[in-house]
Amino acid sequence: MKSVVTGGAGFIGSHIVDLLMERGHDVVCVDNFESGNARNIAHHQENSRFTLLNADIRDKQALNSAFVGADYVFHLAGIADLVPSIEDPGKYVSTNVTGTLNVLECARAAKVQKIVYAASSSSYGIPSTYPTPEQAPIDPKHPYALTKRMGEELVLHWGQVYGIGAVSLRLFNVYGRRSRTAGAYGAVFGVFLAQKLNGKPFTVVGDGKQTRDFTHVTDVARAFVMAAESAVINDVFNVGSGNHYSVNSLVTLLKGPVVYLPKRPGEPDCTFGDTSKIRRELDWAPTVKIEDGVAEMLDHIHDWSDAPLWDVNSIDVATRAWFQHLSK
Repeated sequence: MKSVVTGGAGFIGSHIVDLLMERGHDVVCVDNFESGNARNIAHHQENSRFTLLNADIRDKQALNSAFVGADYVFHLAGIADLVPSIEDPGKYVSTNVTGTLNVLECARAAKVQKIVYAASSSSYGIPSTYPTPEQAPIDPKHPYALTKRMGEELVLHWGQVYGIGAVSLRLFNVYGRRSRTAGAYGAVFGVFLAQKLNGKPFTVVGDGKQTRDFTHVTDVARAFVMAAESAVINDVFNVGSGNHYSVNSLVTLLKGPVVYLPKRPGEPDCTFGDTSKIRRELDWAPTVKIEDGVAEMLDHIHDWSDAPLWDVNSIDVATRAWFQHLSK
């Protein structure tokens, strides 16, 4: 089998590359290294079954060669972060929407069997139902969520019209080793681990009672591969842990002092995905307990030595656009 992984040097993408290589695939990793990291895939560089293409998904011409002869496409390339999407929505549309269109057209030309898309649970906005099922209303609260939803619609539409086997996975709060450290507003684990490394207090938003569906990256990677290998097409699945955990419980596991910040508008008090559908139809289930996943990250805490060190003042500056545009 030959698989293309866009964003393959990134956090989730590199774990998918690992799994595919273990399964004997020829793998083409497409990444422009804006948020991906070469060290995430360095252990594959001497393997003849691994090919790296340094390219931007906005450049369709540069992508074409990667897809020739491909069986599966795992589309994870894109840009994340809530605040920058408010400040520069055009970049998010060009990458997450037009870039996804380019990937789909390359996949169509290559007659791939299946494309699996990394969608986002942020498309649900602030749900009224927990655990949140796939049929819950779509209500994006910021341009990042909107562009991820638009990408999902493109993937499913190309599957329906052009006969590409398409599956979209709506990911909840993915954590684990190699999580991205750069960006104007980092993921909570990266923020906290950098603070712990530097002996600084954890910056907890609100009262810390808000809960998140923290899902380990190796479980997520396995969901992608199982979706590709399944007979399921033109469908959407939540990928979550089957539980949700408060931010306060997370800092208890990490152990350290806490400083509390104002609650942010447009953020849900809870993210908690209903995973009954993916368990039933793909026979997938998460296997990594939150305690074990956090312990693994603490064992490798120096992976976050180059993460930006956030404090109350720098977070205030970075999130001003958030409060300005979403507190209406």
